[in-house]
Amino acid sequence: MKVLGLRSLIYPTSDLQASKEWWTQLLGIEPYFDQPFYVGFNVGGFEIGLNPGAKLEHGGVTYLGVKDIHEAMNHLIKSGGAEESPIEDVGDAILLATVISPQRERFGFIQNPHFKIEEVL
Repeated sequence: MKVLGLRSLIYPTSDLQASKEWWTQLLGIEPYFDQPFYVGFNVGGFEIGLNPGAKLEHGGVTYLGVKDIHEAMNHLIKSGGAEESPIEDVGDAILLATVISPQRERFGFIQNPHFKIEEVL
């Protein structure tokens, strides 16, 4: 398994509109994706996302980019980790899964064929 780097940090929110307004003001940019089920900001090619469907008690989830999410999940399980949520197609050929390490650290994998790092000036 090859990790491509950090890709996304997704925060749960109980008030999507208020969270969107706060992050817009903080970052000084509008979201690139804005729907009732998810808001995403492109911050130098990396994503800060707001998910009203996620559990607040879980906190944010950091996603590691991988070329092959199925290979990554198999490697994780062979390494003693566990699947928290199964691989999910969230649209546009983007696949996500959340996992738990043997020490109970929670993170995720993302396979995103559209990801490109942008230069930040």
